[in-house]
Parts: sequence; C-alpha cells; structure tokens
Amino acid sequence: MIEFGLVLLGIILLAIATWRFFPQIPLRLFVWLQTRVFYRIRTVGIDHVPREGGALLVPNHVSYLDWLFLMAAVDRPVRFLLERSYAEHWFLRPFVKRIGAIAISSRGGPRETLRGLREAGECLDRGELVCIFAEGQITRIGVTLPFKRGIERVLRGRTTPVVPVHLDRLWGKPLSRRGRRLVLRPPRRIPSPILLSFGAPLPSTTPFHRVRNAVNELGADAWMMRRDDYRPLHHAFIRRARRHPFEFAMWDPLRGRVRRFMALVGTIAVGEALRETWRDSERVGILLPPSNAAALTNLAATIAGRVTVNLNYTAGSAALESAIRQAGIRSVITARKFLQKTKLRLPDDIEPIWIEDVVKGISRGERLRALRVALFSSTAAIERRLGATKPPSAKDVATIIFSSGSTGEPKGVELTHFNIASNAEGVVQVFHIEPGDRLLGILPLFHSFGTLMMWISSTLELGVAYLPNPLDADAVGDAVERNRVTLILATPTFLQLYLRRCTPEHFRSLRHVIVGAEKLPMRLAYAFKERFGVFPLEGYGATECSPVITVNVDDVRDEGAHQIGNRAGSVGMPLPGVAVRILDPDTNEETPRGEPGMLWVRGPNVMRGYLGREDLTLDVIHDGWYRTGDIAIQDERGFITITDRLARFSKIGGEMIPHGRIEEALQDAAEREERVFAVTGVPDERRGERIVVLHTLDPVAIPSILDALASGDHLPALFRPRADAFHVVDEIPVLGTGKLDLAAVKRMARNATA
Repeated sequence: MIEFGLVLLGIILLAIATWRFFPQIPLRLFVWLQTRVFYRIRTVGIDHVPREGGALLVPNHVSYLDWLFLMAAVDRPVRFLLERSYAEHWFLRPFVKRIGAIAISSRGGPRETLRGLREAGECLDRGELVCIFAEGQITRIGVTLPFKRGIERVLRGRTTPVVPVHLDRLWGKPLSRRGRRLVLRPPRRIPSPILLSFGAPLPSTTPFHRVRNAVNELGADAWMMRRDDYRPLHHAFIRRARRHPFEFAMWDPLRGRVRRFMALVGTIAVGEALRETWRDSERVGILLPPSNAAALTNLAATIAGRVTVNLNYTAGSAALESAIRQAGIRSVITARKFLQKTKLRLPDDIEPIWIEDVVKGISRGERLRALRVALFSSTAAIERRLGATKPPSAKDVATIIFSSGSTGEPKGVELTHFNIASNAEGVVQVFHIEPGDRLLGILPLFHSFGTLMMWISSTLELGVAYLPNPLDADAVGDAVERNRVTLILATPTFLQLYLRRCTPEHFRSLRHVIVGAEKLPMRLAYAFKERFGVFPLEGYGATECSPVITVNVDDVRDEGAHQIGNRAGSVGMPLPGVAVRILDPDTNEETPRGEPGMLWVRGPNVMRGYLGREDLTLDVIHDGWYRTGDIAIQDERGFITITDRLARFSKIGGEMIPHGRIEEALQDAAEREERVFAVTGVPDERRGERIVVLHTLDPVAIPSILDALASGDHLPALFRPRADAFHVVDEIPVLGTGKLDLAAVKRMARNATA
C-alpha cells in the first residue's frame, strides 16, 4: 500500500519536474495523461461551465489531487486559490507560477487573506475561471466541511456566476485523509472511476451555505449514479468470508463465537435446509431476536433471492398480523422459547418453522457438503443451490421493514440492496472502522438500523456480539467486556439502564456510542461521558432512508487542522451522499437559515416505496425527495437539529404547540433523566385540541414542576400545560426500539380524559 502511494506521489513530482525543465509541453495535455494512468474520469454537467467570461468554481475538497482532476476535466485554464506555504515551496514554486495559482494564507492575518481574495476577484473581472475550495482544507471527517465566507468576499459587487462542483469517489483513495492519516493504499480497481459533477450556475448573491447545499445535492446525485457498480449485499459477505476465514464474525450467548468462514458454512447449511420452505415464496417471514441464528437466517434467505421480512415482536399481535397479511407471508421462521416468551400468537393460517428443529436436522454429511460448497462453489452456484431462480441485482428489494405503527397501521418499507449498501458505505466513511473493532448487536433486525448493522458487520472487518434483550443491563455489560466491544448503537432509554447497572470496567473497550430513535438529553450524555469516558453521539434516521440521514462524528485535531464533527443538541450533519432541504410546510419554499421547517431528504438511501401502497409513496416522495414529517433547523455549519415531528404538534388558538418541546422542558424541570412524561393532544370542542400530559410521578410533585416552568425560561406561557392536563399512569408506553409509542400514548390520553 505504501509503495503504491509513493509511486503515485513520484509520478506527480515527476510531472512537476517535467514542467519545470520542459515548459513547451502543453500543460493540460500532460495533466490529462497523468490522471488517466490510475483513474477513469467521468464528467456530468460540464456544459454548465461558461465557455467564456468569468465564473467561480466551488468544489468540495477531498484529496490533494482535486486540482488535477479539475484541470483535466475543464477545457479552459483555471486559476486556483492555493495556500501560500505550498505556493512558495522551492520545488512547487515554478509549477504554481505556471498554472497561475493565487496564493492565500489563513495564517497571515486578515490583510493577507483579503489580498488573495481581491486578486481572485480581479481575475473574475478579466473573464477568467477561478476555483476556490471553500472548505479551506481537505475533509478528514468524511463529510463536506462548512464553507467559509471567502466566497462572498470574492463575489461582492460582482455579477459573476457561481458553478457548484462535486468530486465523487475520491474519499479513501490515495492522497485523501482519514482522520489524521494520509491514505496511500491503492484503489480496489485500476483505473479507478472518478465522477466530477458541475451544477447549474448560481447567482453571485447566493449565500455561501446555499452554495454548500448545492454541492451536497450534486453529491447525492453522484452517489445515485453509482448504482450500476454495486452488487447484491451477500456478494460482499461471501467474498469477505473467503478472504478472511478466521476473522471474528459474530457471537451470542447461546452459540458462542463464530469465525467468518464458518458463518458462511452455517449460512449455506441453513439455506439448504430451508430451501423447500421458501421454494414458492417471494418473501420470508422471520420472527427472531438479535442472535447468530437470526443473522444466518437472514443471510441465507438473501442469498436464495428471497425478500426478508423481520417481524416486529414488540408492537403487539394486531401489528404482527397486519405485517404478515400485507407481505403475503405463508410461513414464519421462529423459535419455540422465543415465541412463548413474547406471548405472541401467529395467525391460524401461518405455519411456524422452528429454527431449532432446522438446525438439529442438519446432518454431519450436510454440514460437510456445505463446507465443500463454501470452499469451491462460485457465488452464482451458491445462490442457485439455496433456491435462487434468477441472477440477483442491486436494484432488487432486499428486505421489507414495517414501521412501528406508532401513529397507525404499520407500513411496509421496501429497501433495495443498493439502498442498504450505499447507506452502509456512508456510515463507514464517517466512522473509521479499524481492524479488531466490534459492535454490540442489541437493536432488533425488524429495526432498520439493526438490519443495516447486520450487513455492515457481515461484509466488513467489524465483528458483532448479539444479545436478544437490550434491557438486560447485566448481560450487556458482560457481553461488552467479554468481546471487547468498541461500538454501541442504542437509544437513550437503553443508555439510562447501562448508566445505572454497568461498571466502567464493563465498558472500558468502548470507542464510540451512537444513539438515535429519540432525543438524547444532554444531562444523560455528560453523565455517560463522566462514568465511561465516551461521549454519546446522536444521529437521526428514518426507516424510509435505510435508515441513517445525519450523524455526529468525532472531531479531528491535527497539526494545522481542527475539524468539528459534532455539536451538542444536534443530530449531526448529513451522511455522505445524502442531501437535505428545510422547507416551509405550507409553501414548500426553502426557509431562511436557522428557521424551522419540514426536513426533506434525497439520496441513494431513499426507499423504493411502501409495499402495496403507491398512494402513500406518492404522498411522501416528490422528484426523489422524501418528506420526513420532522421539523428541523440547519445552522450555518450544516448541523441539523430536530425540533419535533409535524404529527406531534397541536394547533391551539391558531398556534402550533410542539409536544416534544414540552416533554423536554418538563423533564428538565423535574430533573429526571429517565422518561417520566409523555405529551399528546386530544380533541377539544372549544379550542379544537388541548394538551394532555401523562406521567409516572407522584402527583404531589406536579405543582412544584409547574412552578419551576413558570419561574424560568423553559417554555413560553402559551406552551405551558395547565395543572388539570396531568394524568398519572403506571408506565410510559414505548416500542421495542425505545421510541415513544405515540398511538398508545394518544389512546391512554383519550381514556384518561373521557
């Protein structure tokens, strides 16, 4: 790897030396030839670059080779703004002079910076192309960094168009940076594909943060163009099992540790045993907790070309029956003890396939045959052996995940192989997985994040320790310590339990803790950091988006660079390949920066649609943009803060009253970390709707909490619930993922106020 990077660096230095001593060689021709030694460059929208006259190119900054690719793609000479320390280097100076780079220094004070920006503006006035890397430095955290205001200074008083540019497929390639490290390893294939996207010119008055959004939207389109290069998910699973046979793959308390190759053997054995079960079925119902058996069953069904449907065992029998009916499932793979423990009853016309009987029925000869197949058969042969009837494609639906039904009947979300694989690649780009990293698999596979993590751990160097019950804090602590888990994905509700029951020794191996599904209280985050030394980072997603949309990541501090990857109280920045917009819910116009609005998402992770409900699909997806139903704010640095769900507002006296904000204020006033309040609205004849607060506290505590709300700046007076709005309940209803069960909350509120 190092040798390849040095060879590439040597070629670049040779090119510079050649230009120094043989200036008669056409510069762009030499660059064009050099970039095609290792890369295959494709351009989209190159006609947006004016053929004459001034224009400002604003690309993202991914590697030290970005300028080479731009020079090779654009027919006109380009004047690049370059850090003065590079421009004045003795070896680079003649080359920098020849390409007409504009030296600018961030360390020389405002006067030095303004001088460089002024020179760039004069070049625009002369009708030249100028390129400014508005992030100011190469991204080390994997996402587009905040743009600096230098764009506005260059364009002030000018009518020069701004052309947003996105460079794709350069992250992780030679001379890019992952955290503090310079990447030198070779690309997986040579020539390596590179995509340069040029957007429609923007007016010179466009705010710099909207230019950044335009670049990110080009990035989302670029990621969607990758679809033809992706393979079905299980191809990567088979390939990794063969290349790293002894790598730790998975563990659970029942079966213990499984190596990567033996996971493949087990998958083939289970798939052959179940082949007759799913012969005439397009979809396979699976009702199992997070475990080795659940993972192997999902892998086997996917290799067999079936669509997996992991059924939600926490949403009740009605939701279970609805999912089975909508998916057209005739049999369900489950376990006797688990079904008894959940106290669920399958519909009478559904045949249960007991996984323990399937495993016990696999003979020694069948295991040896599965071993032979895993060793010598091609991927296509394995697919046919397990029952696939046609070659799979990344465009095919891989799984159907039913929404929790927290606001009504569950909807079946169809996610393709490409949806999941692209989302996994984005997650891996921002979380630098290292050899030896291990994941705690406590999220159920009927949860989209649980499914995503199963595929990430099956296809990358990330082992997983499965546990069936995330609420068993003692078992969680033991599993983390025993397997040296470095990454936990959980909900704040689960972290509350671990904070009280687990010891620092249990969690001493942790490097990352990611939370989602509900808002992370800062009091909990700081308490977790103080006890275990790891600050939980909040993310945000939706089942319809495979599911990750935004995430906070670790900051990167290095010599000359401090890149901020997280902001307390936010859900982070959009994942690579994901674009967002904040639009007014009534007009669908973009809101001013810092103003709340409806969050829309576009990217390769957006679902194909809802199973059998084209009407619902058309209602939430418009021109590739998915309407999340969540109200959000985006700041100038690009961080997203979710303020509430649109469905969690009550319109009272013409004002929109946010339930989530009231809950948060009540929790703070009560100084409670665990969830003790749930706010909803019920119909009211006089005002249309009124607020109801369910709680689990002693009623005598409510007056003091109301006094605390009234005496501080917790809530506007209009938002404060009245004393008669509070109703005590035995427990606050939550789903298996830790999210508030909105349907149950509303039902309990109506009963309490009947």
